Amino acid sequence: MFIEANDPSHQSWVKVPQGSDFTIQNLPFGIFRHKGKPPVVGVAIGDHVLNLHALHTEGFLNDFDLTDSIVESNSLNNLIKLGKHKVRALRNEISKLLREGNITLQSRRDLYEKFLFEKTAIELLLPVAPGDYTDFYSSLSHATNVGKMFRPDNPLLPNWKHMPIGYHGRSSSIIVSGQNFHRPKGQINTKEGEAPIYSETKQLDFELEMAFITFDGKPLGQSITTAEADEYIFGMVIFNDWSARDIQRWEYVPLGPFLGKNFASSISPWVVTLDALEPFRKKGEPQVPEVLDYLKFEGDKHIDINLEVYIQPDGGEENIVSRSNYANMYWNMNQQLAHQTVNGCNIREGDIYASGTISGDAADSFGSMLELTWRGERPLKLKDGTERKFIHDNDHVIMKAWCEKNGVRVGFGDVHGKVLPAI
Repeated sequence: MFIEANDPSHQSWVKVPQGSDFTIQNLPFGIFRHKGKPPVVGVAIGDHVLNLHALHTEGFLNDFDLTDSIVESNSLNNLIKLGKHKVRALRNEISKLLREGNITLQSRRDLYEKFLFEKTAIELLLPVAPGDYTDFYSSLSHATNVGKMFRPDNPLLPNWKHMPIGYHGRSSSIIVSGQNFHRPKGQINTKEGEAPIYSETKQLDFELEMAFITFDGKPLGQSITTAEADEYIFGMVIFNDWSARDIQRWEYVPLGPFLGKNFASSISPWVVTLDALEPFRKKGEPQVPEVLDYLKFEGDKHIDINLEVYIQPDGGEENIVSRSNYANMYWNMNQQLAHQTVNGCNIREGDIYASGTISGDAADSFGSMLELTWRGERPLKLKDGTERKFIHDNDHVIMKAWCEKNGVRVGFGDVHGKVLPAI
């Protein structure tokens, strides 16, 4: 599929530094605030943010059914409601305005006062208002690793290769990158056979994930097929599914994650459209032949996204602890969305669907501290000489994600957050 904005030959008149995630082939959407003014929709280009509210007000985007409530808003939800084809046309038009040789915006004397702001001068906000959030469990390596720790005789449960396992999470505690949170508390069973205690978690963990965000779906009762799924996916963000492993371990039987997961989940502020990710599609690993028909698909549905995780102690240096890739997933987005809706479940604009922890086969590609330290048995040594079994107070965890092919880079920036002491 040819998408005009993806053309690798395009260059922008806006300076894009070498190695920037935000090339003209990307143009992700987000919400920002400038100098205390109301939040508006923006598009990232290099080290700048393009103000879509100003473009709309000045009449540059008259052909796209935009209203003030769409471009001056505290979320992208109203923009997403326009649907796939209108958002695609809007991104193509923004690409034209930013393209080398187009003087439409360049000729404006008030360019940098009204239309383009430096990223250092703006505040990035949560990009969507998610009504619902599903977290999947779709990395074979991660599921197998966790199974080996807790069920060595039966590491992978019988249903795992037959459907994308998931649970309904807490959307209200999804936070934007840079928002810190306090260490959670809850019930912990310190010794088998004894009563639990109430305590702050001693095993705070990150989970390296990606998430997709949906357009409005079909009416309640209708399902979305794997062939249709792309039409209902707006874009993707980096997702850190913070987890309290000791709280989770005590509570997860029989109904699954609860307090061990719902205290905070961090997402990156820029939503990279699925259109921008099209050039980076690839084949996934073969699946069991018994997979049911509604989960079968055609074409390349995995995406080659490079991933890195860093731990930065308070006031210290960044330490890279994991390098992985989103293509390591067993179940892809199309299958996840098809499974989510096969029973007639409806989806809405701005809903978030996290991939589940992304782990590769190599030990340095695992996507959680639980795996990287193997339940704390193999602590990680940081540059300052300290060790980590799990995440300490005031540790800063940073995740980065990007695609690169044929000289074109499309990235997500990062998602970061600091763990504050319990209160």
